[in-house]
Amino acid sequence: MTSTAPRTVARPRRAALAALAGTSIEWYDFFIYATAAALVFRHVFFPPDMNPVLGTIVAFGTTSFGYLGRPIGAFLFGHLGDRFGRKPVLIATLLLMGVGTFGIGLLPSYEVVGPLAPLLLITLRLLQGVAMGGEWGGAALLAIEHAPAERRSFYGSFAQLGSSVGATLSSAVFAISEHIGDGLLAGSWRIPFLFSAVLVVIGLIIRSVVGESPEFVSARSAQELSAAPVREVFRTPKPLLIGIGAMLVATGGYYVTSSFFLAYSSEQAGVPTELVLNALIIAGLFEMAFVPLAGWLGDRWRPQYVVAVGLAGIMIVVVPLYLLAHTGSFLVITVMLAVTALFTGFNYGPIAAVLASIFPVRVRYTGTSLAYQGSALTAGALTPIVLPTLLGMSEGSPVLIFAYLALLCLVAIGCVLATRGLAARVERGTVA
Repeated sequence: MTSTAPRTVARPRRAALAALAGTSIEWYDFFIYATAAALVFRHVFFPPDMNPVLGTIVAFGTTSFGYLGRPIGAFLFGHLGDRFGRKPVLIATLLLMGVGTFGIGLLPSYEVVGPLAPLLLITLRLLQGVAMGGEWGGAALLAIEHAPAERRSFYGSFAQLGSSVGATLSSAVFAISEHIGDGLLAGSWRIPFLFSAVLVVIGLIIRSVVGESPEFVSARSAQELSAAPVREVFRTPKPLLIGIGAMLVATGGYYVTSSFFLAYSSEQAGVPTELVLNALIIAGLFEMAFVPLAGWLGDRWRPQYVVAVGLAGIMIVVVPLYLLAHTGSFLVITVMLAVTALFTGFNYGPIAAVLASIFPVRVRYTGTSLAYQGSALTAGALTPIVLPTLLGMSEGSPVLIFAYLALLCLVAIGCVLATRGLAARVERGTVA
């Protein structure tokens, strides 16, 4: 049942800022890997005589190891977050992500250490995934559980806004790094990874001044915490399964409209990488405006309906996005990415509040984390491998990619709408 802990001391704005700062850094770290995998990792960490198509599949496929680590983080940090509090766990996840990302920036190339290079790369990517697995759920709850009941969708959107900020910042830093020295392949690709250390320090300072979630404090005082939150979540699996389905596009769709679109535009449409990176930066700025707007609308309408509109829009707009990439026009590509950002924002904005609403406080960190990362293990982990494979099967045509994204969107829409009934039961206290 929803706690009635006083909000006068909760400082929801400070909590939302802390959630935004932490998730921005975590997603920045996660996204720079995807960008580097699409642009340079094939040349740096794998044999130079590898077939170019196979090299792209293997290099981009290493992103999936991050998704394999995310359920581990969800189990571990979800349990700790429901047993001991949201705040200490969020500090730990931020530190862990920083170690993994900074380490990637220091890795030797294949030419230096041979097969050990991709092995080290995969290991640190897995570490990134473990950190991310515990980050999102806690950050979202820190904002939502500090917020008044009528503003949860809006404040919860700041955790999701971190995804847009992180993606935009990663594109911007890569665009700058491309002009440093002799370019990305000459070693400037390492700069975005090493720069992460500065961001982590900033994030820790911001996060350290925020108090514990008032709803968690209230549940702890009432001795309502779960002794085994993971077991309790799996004992009634329906909310978990619906939550996984609701997040399919949030975890897998990004690759279709961002990092893989970057690779497709460069390799299939012949568009300069710098042009697409700049377009992605501009689109990211639009998305940063659309995410809190969608959160605001979710509090005034229904968050499930706002998310469903976003999912339907993504399913439709991806077709002209890819087809018009062949125009090579910066204006056309930027406009299409901005439209995509609108619908992505509608999907992202209220989704944290939607997911949190289907789990009671005592298992909410575990439930939201496992739902998000369960989706990441399916759609998120498979998409980086599926996309280049589908493109190869269709001999460079994106038609199978459109079908794949449409399937994800339709399943997600059904699951998002199904959360309404579950949320009502949690509010009434009829869900164990």
